[in-house]
Amino acid sequence: MIIFPAIDLRNGRCVRLLRGEASEETVYHDDPAVPAQKWKDEGAKWLHVVDLDGAFSGESSNLEAIAKILSIGGMQVQLGGGLRTEDSIKTALDLGVSRVIVGTRACNEPQWTADLVSKFGPECIVVGIDARDGMVATKGWVETTEVSAIDLAHRLMQLGISRIIHTDIATDGAMKGPNLTAQMSMAQAIAEGKLIASGGVTKPEDLKELSELAERFPNIEGVIVGKALYENTISLQEVL
Repeated sequence: MIIFPAIDLRNGRCVRLLRGEASEETVYHDDPAVPAQKWKDEGAKWLHVVDLDGAFSGESSNLEAIAKILSIGGMQVQLGGGLRTEDSIKTALDLGVSRVIVGTRACNEPQWTADLVSKFGPECIVVGIDARDGMVATKGWVETTEVSAIDLAHRLMQLGISRIIHTDIATDGAMKGPNLTAQMSMAQAIAEGKLIASGGVTKPEDLKELSELAERFPNIEGVIVGKALYENTISLQEVL
């Protein structure tokens, strides 16, 4: 199971939000390249980077910080946040990002996402489904739709999407453990696709439980770990 250390960018800095609330921000590093280098040194092969300014505004921001992270080399990067046009996705891929995460527009226009897969390839496009009480949240989690996360996942699979990042908003940044039931339900729903779980991982035991779940559902490809790394409740060296 791949562990994706998370770097959330806001105003060029590395931050974490509690349950996606902009008012609940903790700044961990003024220079996001610092944690990126640390995760590389500790053995990370992938980074999960989110442009929070882009997620809230709908337009890519923080490209300078993203380029600085990419310049470290030796890791692949998946990037999300505000990637709602073909041009912004091409810009990110041209910058050196390995794959982009689309969320808000994927929910509103699933066919557009399928067209992206046709243009850029299935390995370059991943859909982020962020769920609050099982319903899809969009626009940086500001809006909760009437679309079921499971129903959206089913439709996207039918349209050729091969990989989904599923975030349980209630647990994200709360340091109370992941919602294993929600992740299991999503894994079952997209048995033909790959799932990256996100939200709530707090201690090594959480990763152990997710690994055991991945043994039952081999399509669980990885897990995103954020705040636990910054608060030192998980050591990347010890779990990789």
